[in-house]
Amino acid sequence: MLFGAATPLTKLLVDDAGSVALAGLLYLGAAIAVTPFVLSEHRHVPTPKQRGQLFLAVVFGGGVAPVLLVLALDRTPAGTVALLLNLELVATAVIASVFLREHIGRRSLLGIAVVLVGSIVLTGTGGTSVVVGELLVAGACLCWGIDNAVTAGLDAYSPKRITTAKGIVAGSVNLALGLALTGAPPVHVVLAALAIGAIGYGASITLWITGARLIGAARGQAIFALAPFIGAALSWAINGDGLSARIAVAFGISLLGVIIVGTAHHAHAHQHTAIEHAHAIDPTEIHHRPEAIEIIEGDYHRHLALAHNHPHLPDIHHRHPHRHE
Repeated sequence: MLFGAATPLTKLLVDDAGSVALAGLLYLGAAIAVTPFVLSEHRHVPTPKQRGQLFLAVVFGGGVAPVLLVLALDRTPAGTVALLLNLELVATAVIASVFLREHIGRRSLLGIAVVLVGSIVLTGTGGTSVVVGELLVAGACLCWGIDNAVTAGLDAYSPKRITTAKGIVAGSVNLALGLALTGAPPVHVVLAALAIGAIGYGASITLWITGARLIGAARGQAIFALAPFIGAALSWAINGDGLSARIAVAFGISLLGVIIVGTAHHAHAHQHTAIEHAHAIDPTEIHHRPEAIEIIEGDYHRHLALAHNHPHLPDIHHRHPHRHE
């Protein structure tokens, strides 16, 4: 909901600020919102591989993707851009499945396909004048797909810390480039962009990473696929975009896809290897019971080797090979 609302609100600012500077302000706003909560967190030293994963997330998710999105908003109606953002679901699912070997399953694949059909229903509503904007949105979705697949399993950093890193590093770089290219935007635009970034990106990214770690990147993105339709609905009132029967049908189809994904179940006997990582500990969760876990410090803990059979999703505890549903 928060990210969906950010798209039509950002559209209001694109005429008064350069695209690169505006993208930087959005992510600096995200950092401002989340940083106070990071200062009190326990920290541990990440591995070089984990630092490299965070770097990828910052570059693609915090640096390139928002610039492409703002450039698209400068050329294309907010409602069209919002709806095309469902391509992020496809990018995330493909990357998570092919490169991370994340198990999706037949039912979830069906749900993802149905969500994609909802987007295809809207193809061609913007005419030839928005082709460049559509390509820019597709590029942004590819970058966020890479970001999503990486951060869903990056348990060396808390969701808030990842959001802060994206905001400070990518936001500062983009803002500096934007100021050099187009100059400083008006003060009211700066304040508005920071506010939109705090809620639509800061809170949204933190919630997304937390949820994706619990249910997997592909499934998380299938639910997140409602964001474009929320953005499209708000664009009717905020940006004056037209409401059509086609948009209503597409929303209904995508909602059905989300329900299919959300009701998917998967269970089989599997082996857990010992692993150390940091995230919130839930004593009622099967992998956090006293016989399966050793608390090291704060939320940082060690999972002991374990073999069992129970329903599960491709969360941070279940990134093992699958040969069957």
